[in-house]
Amino acid sequence: MGAMFRSEEMALCQLFIQPEAAYTSVSELGEAGSVQFRDLNPDVNAFQRKFVNEVRRCDEMERKLRYIEAEVHKDGVHIPAVKEAPRAPNPREIIDLEAHLEKTENEILELSHNAVNLKQNYLELTELRHVLEKTEAFFTAQEEIGMDSLTKSLISDETGQQAATRGRLGFVAGVVQRERVPAFERMLWRISRGNVFLRRAELDKPLEDPATGNEIYKTVFVAFFQGEQLKSRIKKVCTGFHASLYPCPPSNTERQDMVKGVRTRLEDLNMVLNQTRDHRQRVLASVAKELTSWTIMVRKMKAIYHTLNLFNMDVTKKCLIGECWVPTADLPNVQKALADGSNACGSSIPSFLNCIETDEEPPTFNRTNKFTRGFQNLIDAYGVASYRECNPALYTIITFPFLFAVMFGDLGHGCIMAMFGGWMVVKEVSLAAKKSNNEIWNIFFAGRYIILLMGCFSMYTGLVYNDIFSKSLNIFGSSWHIPYDNHTLAENGALTLDPKDAYTEVPYFIGIDPIWQSADNKIIFLNSYKMKLSIIFGVIHMIFGVCMSVVNYNFFKRRYSIFLEFLPQIVFLALLFLYMVFMMFFKWIAYSTKNDELAYTQGCAPSVLILFINMMLFSKNVPEEGCKEFMFDAQSDIQRVFVFIALLCIPVMLLGKPLYLLATKKNNPKPEHSNGSVNQGIELQEQTDLGDVQPKPEAKSSGGHDHEDEPFSEIMIHQAIHTIEYVLSTISHTASYLRLWALSLAHAELSEVLWNMVLTFGLKDHNYVGAIKLYVAFCFWALFTLAILVMMEGLSAFLHTLRLHWVEFMSKFYAGLGYIFQPFCFKTILEQEENKDD
Repeated sequence: MGAMFRSEEMALCQLFIQPEAAYTSVSELGEAGSVQFRDLNPDVNAFQRKFVNEVRRCDEMERKLRYIEAEVHKDGVHIPAVKEAPRAPNPREIIDLEAHLEKTENEILELSHNAVNLKQNYLELTELRHVLEKTEAFFTAQEEIGMDSLTKSLISDETGQQAATRGRLGFVAGVVQRERVPAFERMLWRISRGNVFLRRAELDKPLEDPATGNEIYKTVFVAFFQGEQLKSRIKKVCTGFHASLYPCPPSNTERQDMVKGVRTRLEDLNMVLNQTRDHRQRVLASVAKELTSWTIMVRKMKAIYHTLNLFNMDVTKKCLIGECWVPTADLPNVQKALADGSNACGSSIPSFLNCIETDEEPPTFNRTNKFTRGFQNLIDAYGVASYRECNPALYTIITFPFLFAVMFGDLGHGCIMAMFGGWMVVKEVSLAAKKSNNEIWNIFFAGRYIILLMGCFSMYTGLVYNDIFSKSLNIFGSSWHIPYDNHTLAENGALTLDPKDAYTEVPYFIGIDPIWQSADNKIIFLNSYKMKLSIIFGVIHMIFGVCMSVVNYNFFKRRYSIFLEFLPQIVFLALLFLYMVFMMFFKWIAYSTKNDELAYTQGCAPSVLILFINMMLFSKNVPEEGCKEFMFDAQSDIQRVFVFIALLCIPVMLLGKPLYLLATKKNNPKPEHSNGSVNQGIELQEQTDLGDVQPKPEAKSSGGHDHEDEPFSEIMIHQAIHTIEYVLSTISHTASYLRLWALSLAHAELSEVLWNMVLTFGLKDHNYVGAIKLYVAFCFWALFTLAILVMMEGLSAFLHTLRLHWVEFMSKFYAGLGYIFQPFCFKTILEQEENKDD
């Protein structure tokens, strides 16, 4: 956890690598994932860089892999996942891989082309068989009807002049797509003026498109006509509607013989198709085993060459120079990676790593694990921390689920949430391996540890509230007893329990006494209780945020801000709002029903809110007879002093820092900083003692809070804005924490409404009908509990808790003006590519 207190210390380094060792060295750095490279050729076009040809080769290989993968998916061949990602291939293996991919692509292309041709032939023969079978049915039906003249003219064997004299009818047979049949019929009617006799029959089973494999539905038709001119027109219409025409002999014997021949050819062609399909399956299955490994290797190669394009060539063209940000803790790993890269290619000249000084703002890198990553993402969503700034994520691990639980406090609902989070944590390995594309599920899974802690904390606050599905648990026995006899209880619908007589002076062991569950003034009591708790937690949370600014001031060597900013801020907050919290505790302790002094009985307890308003307005209220306006002696004078000191803190916050900087500016000349150019440290001296080259972050960054280099007028404007914002925000932010009370009350009331109006419906009858009612009522109650109270109310409480951290807490010390450290890491690149593919 210590690594999360602030971001990692970064160093700007220069890499001097021999060209022959550049590929293997960058490959090792990608496996290590500890280096963020800078572009040393920002003005050079992407197509004019040194390794653009290699990138194009990788693009071509990626295209081939995409084609192969599409063909594998088309045939439904399973692509096994690799247990361990292969390393980037060396330059010699790249040539072999390129040739292998070329051969594989050509083989699959040839197989696909042959399969399409065979399927096209099979489709044509199938359509011909259907045409012959359907036309035979047409002619048979005509013979049965007794259309002798038509039949004779259709199947007559007479030829030449004799056929023409008898006015013989001709016909055209074929298939057309089913959705085009109505338009096809209308067009034939129009061109022939009704002189075409059309018969059609739909195919029962769909056919397969040879190119796409999709199902197509077609209809067989026979068009009867008279005259060669009309025949020509009909053929043109068929061509326009993409209808396939097939020869159909007029003789019944010839049609039967032709059908037999077509069926024989179909059987032979089907056998060839099966053999081709089996061979294609074997080829694709063998390719699928290596497809994932090839894809990973090509993506790594492409990433390496993209990174090498960021390097600069020295004037002698014998050395590649690169610049990168490296966490100082990872400098030994980077040097080891460079040494391994040089050894892998057999280079006799080692690569060098040289740390240089710069005045540029380094990137922010917070090292996280699977537990802390979710909380760090919550902070980064607001803004990435400035370099070496205090990181709020460390404290958010506790404060975030706790403030959520204050609003979501219910033992039952918290248990449901904790079980859901615990299930995701226990099954995280198998769930992560599924790689779901559901965005909502991925958000829940990424925050599984947050959900688990929110559920556990909600169970604790539910125990304190003594609330489980809107009911209370009497585990330790109530501290109240009923002092009335049975006769009094029977005659009165409601009775008041006086703490003098009914309270045992021993509080309930933990949380709220279960007696309040049946009290008529339950909401009034819980309102006061939770409202005060909200203010107490809010003031403590804000004071903690203001105190965290001291850590930043001390680290960035701006200790004057401790006296000129922190002290007046904390004094202003403490004398006003911490004093209000003190009055709450004093009221709880000092006023009691058993107090002998009348002024300190419960009837004389003053309102803390009225006292605070009178304190700010310097006004007074007339107390009731026998009571006191204030809680203790000299409180009025103390409050005046507190308000006066708080008002004096405002000009200190406004003018202290600008006047101090104005007075000391002349004595602080601007230091000379390196610009981090590639020519600095060009002596190529190998760094062996890492302790001597670590940069000093204190002199480089100010955590996004510093305005020392600006003119005095700009400093005054900034300070005025910050002062006004802080003074006003102490009031608005304190009131903002009342959302803890509001959402907690709303959650408890919704839970009670669901119990009384839904589940109680099934508890009224005590016979078998009541059992059925209870079953139905419980189903609805459980559904509404999960959907409304756990999901919707949980999301609402989550968003309000997020706002309390982002605005009320982090605004006191957090600038969030940094930029994230994005190292060159193969693992991250591959994950991004997979998400892009999905």
